Formats: sequence, C-alpha cells, structure tokens
Amino acid sequence: MAIKELERVEIETIQGLPGRGPGRREILVPTATLVLLVLAWEAAVAAFQISPIILPPPSAALLFIGKNLKLLLAHTYATTHEILLGFLLAIAVGLVLSIVMIHSKIMSEALYPLLVLSQVLPKVAVAPLLLLWLGYGMLPKVVIAFTIAFFPIVINGVSGLTNIDPEMLDLLKVLKASRWQVFVKIRIKNALPYIFDGLKIAITLAVIGAIVAEFIGGDTGLGYLIIVSNSTINTTMMFAALIVLSALGMLLFALIMVVERVAVPWHFRS
Repeated sequence: MAIKELERVEIETIQGLPGRGPGRREILVPTATLVLLVLAWEAAVAAFQISPIILPPPSAALLFIGKNLKLLLAHTYATTHEILLGFLLAIAVGLVLSIVMIHSKIMSEALYPLLVLSQVLPKVAVAPLLLLWLGYGMLPKVVIAFTIAFFPIVINGVSGLTNIDPEMLDLLKVLKASRWQVFVKIRIKNALPYIFDGLKIAITLAVIGAIVAEFIGGDTGLGYLIIVSNSTINTTMMFAALIVLSALGMLLFALIMVVERVAVPWHFRS
C-alpha cells in the first residue's frame, strides 16, 4: 500500500470540498435586522397603546430579566442540562447508526423506516407515555430531546460518508487501501461538514424537545416558567423567558459553529 499516495489523495479530497464561511456582512445584516425589529416592536406598543397583558414592550421584558436574573438563570440551567444531555446522546447514537447503515445494506433497509417513523410520530402525543414509563424526573426530558434531535445527525452522517467521488474510491482500491484506511482518511473527513450541518439542526431540535417535555411534565426549566406565566397571565415573564430561551438556542448554535471552524478549517477557506 502506497501510504504517501493515499495521503495525497486524502489532501486532494479535503481541498475539493467547498469552502464557505460567514463574512462581516453576513453578521452585521442579521444583527441590524434584529435591532430594527426590536425597535419597531417597542415603537408599535407605544404608538398603539397595546396592553402589556397582550404584548409587553421589549424594554419591559428586559427589565424583568434584570430584576429576576437569579430565577431565570436557575431555570435556564435546568433546561440547558436537558438540552445538552439529549444532544450528546443524539450525537453518539446518530453517528453509530450512520456508520452501521453505510456498512450494512440490510441494516440500512431495516433501520431507515424506523428512523422516519420516529420523526413522524408527534412528540406531544408520545411525551405523556414517556413520562408514564420513565417518571417525572430529568430522564424523560432528555429522551424526548434525543428523539427529536438525532434524525438529522443520522441522515447527514450517512450522506457525508457515502457522497464520495466513485473515481476516488476506485483509485483507493488500486492503491490497495484497507476499508479502515478508506474510512478514516477519506470517508470521515468528507463527512465532517455534513455532520456539522446535522449538528446545527440537531441542537435547535434538542431545544424544542426539552421545552416540549417541560410543557407536559416539568417542574423546572424555561418551558415550565412559560407555562406558569401563561396560567398567571404574566405575559411579561413569558416574553422574558422566551427571550432567554432564544438567546440560549442562538448561543448553543454559535458554539457548534465555533467547533466546526476548529474541526473543519478547510471548509471555511476563502
């Protein structure tokens, strides 16, 4: 086996991947848009004298956050814990299933319909069953976050591990590369951009899963806080929780992007 030739092929595969990355404009434009929307929201509430029970101004929600930061942080910690545990479990199971499916056609044919079925079942309907089976602690919330989040990791992982130039694979056969060498040096590196795209989708779905679980059977977390604020008609607290939840989701998404830039630097070259 010509190891140097295989390494050259590996480098060519990496260099052949499309580069992309957010520029300054791609950061400034959405930021400016968000600021304008917040200002328009504040102005509309004042101009039309909308009751804070219906729609509080963003300034009131931010003021509530400042005054009740300790309470919000405690609930944010609980929700974050559920999200991360479900997300990490989704990564582990999703990547294992991806590898199994590309190496076994029978397993792929057997698992794919089950994966689709796991997504078309409404989680709001399944969640009460999980709470009945697993209790009302953290476990069912983690499981619900996992069941929603793992699907894009599996699908993107399979796509990345299989979407390789056939001529490249033929060349590796000529070089007598082992299946392990092909997997480690070519398939994994080719799959990384796809996997990170799946992770970015999965982290947002994990947030949704954790909140759905808290809506149905939670006694802590931002989802629980939203339910409480709705039952007490405290719309300002509800919007404060939504703002914190949105910031949490955006922060987790941004962290995935940072890790992606470190792990897959060639994908962002200009």
